[in-house]
Amino acid sequence: MSLGESFAAILLGTISGYPVGAKVVCNLKNQKVISKTEAERLISFTNNSGPLFILGTVGIALFKDKRIGIILLVSHILASLAVGYCFRFWKKDKLDVNFRETQFNSKLAPLKISDIGEILGTSIKKAISSILSIGGFIVIFSVILSILENSGIFDVITLFFYKLGIPRDISISIITGFIELTNGVNLSSELYQFFPLFSILLTSFLLGFGGISVLLQVYSIIAKEEISIKPYFYGKLLQGIFACIITFILI
Repeated sequence: MSLGESFAAILLGTISGYPVGAKVVCNLKNQKVISKTEAERLISFTNNSGPLFILGTVGIALFKDKRIGIILLVSHILASLAVGYCFRFWKKDKLDVNFRETQFNSKLAPLKISDIGEILGTSIKKAISSILSIGGFIVIFSVILSILENSGIFDVITLFFYKLGIPRDISISIITGFIELTNGVNLSSELYQFFPLFSILLTSFLLGFGGISVLLQVYSIIAKEEISIKPYFYGKLLQGIFACIITFILI
């Protein structure tokens, strides 16, 4: 896989936010531009939080400081590239001989002017479907978080953390962010007044990891292409750790 073949996924996944990177990787595999193994390598680091979300929502709206947003964005991008460097070894010993033969023998049909309308229509339908899917996942996981809070399950979990010396507000932020990114980042930013460094580091980790909600969004996209979710999970967990370390260094 060359940089040219993967650059679209890297660029769009970095500037467009979740889950655009996953969709681009699936499109590349579906068009036989990349193999299944190459798709699994790309999926590990190309699906990221968008700059507008990190700078605008997190930095300016939540933390009220654009400098924090810039630090989080730089950390996020560098951590993503670091994960991509690490995952170049993913299934390195596995050769995609059959894919290469198919790719070499296949030819793309020429694009006609009459096809442009159909392509635009299909693109719009897919975009609307993606937006509805993302909104649906956010709503579902927000409801799940509300159920956990009102049923007292959160109290039981936070009591366990409290016995380990972790305050309730911190444990709730960690659990919420692990489940759903938007709510978790919101709660994490509220810790800034009392635990400024921890608040920024936790937010950096959550932006890198993405949460279970985003993971299931990605899984719903890649499952039809038979791409394994394992490299994505490992990659996002590693990206969260890298982002946290880089943020600490920058601060």
